[in-house]
Amino acid sequence: MQASIIGQPEVIDRLLIGLLADGNLLLEGLPGLAKTRAIKSLAKNLAADFSRIQFTPDLLPADITGSEIYYSDGNKSHFKFQEGPIFGNLVLADEINRAPAKVQAALLEAMEERQVTVAGTTHKMPDLFMVMATQNPIEQEGTYPLPEAQMDRFLMHIVIEYGDEESEGKVIRLVRGESTPSTGNKKKKKETPISQEVVFEARREIANIHTSEAIEAYIVDLVFATRYPERYSEKLRSWIEVGASPRGGIGLDKCSRAHAWLQGNEFVTPDDVRAVVHNVLRHRLILSYEANAEGVTPDQVIKEIVTQVAVP
Repeated sequence: MQASIIGQPEVIDRLLIGLLADGNLLLEGLPGLAKTRAIKSLAKNLAADFSRIQFTPDLLPADITGSEIYYSDGNKSHFKFQEGPIFGNLVLADEINRAPAKVQAALLEAMEERQVTVAGTTHKMPDLFMVMATQNPIEQEGTYPLPEAQMDRFLMHIVIEYGDEESEGKVIRLVRGESTPSTGNKKKKKETPISQEVVFEARREIANIHTSEAIEAYIVDLVFATRYPERYSEKLRSWIEVGASPRGGIGLDKCSRAHAWLQGNEFVTPDDVRAVVHNVLRHRLILSYEANAEGVTPDQVIKEIVTQVAVP
């Protein structure tokens, strides 16, 4: 992935954490920052079915979940369920905020319950199932903001920023090399995709990563600081309207254990929690009118919380 995604090591790391923690991801960034490319790169390196859904204003829920199709074979006729693109291992929901709420809601059951109900029949999703959505923060016309209920179903909200000057030059050379036809024996060696069982085995190992009672208390304190900010400072109280749901604490636990596993550790440290706290909580906070008027961002609020909450 690092060979095709230049200057975004943190994004690659967060994609791997999302995969290992068995959660859905929301990638947000300006146009051209390789949001779709990053997700496709992850899918290319896995032995998994990849589905891409381009969200548009005229998309229908059945275009995502699938529908009952009427078949006629001679004297026999019956309805058969035709699976939609949601029935993949890695599902890219590209520009998810371009579709209205009715279409976005078609993802809710699949993202949370890992199943889809059509015509009264429930259809299970594959064992390896992950929704990775992208959205553009600056295009507001013709877009539909994601409802809080759906935002809360994303394990992490990953914000992609511009790379540095050196990375920009490498990106130019990478694209130039990809567009140049290979000659002679300079064909690239095709890598063998990683099997799904490797991912499941890694998840079983992560489930055994030790989380001490002190770390659990630290996670709880961070979440409760978003719900009862007045316990810490008047500034936090004026910034936060609604805090993180219980999914916030669950997400911090899962992602911090995955981060510890990637670092080669057998236990979770406060650094593992702080490494993922912005990604897990930034989309779960609803800021107050005062915070929006002052231009305060969720990341600034979380940074203040991390500063205020005591580290075990």
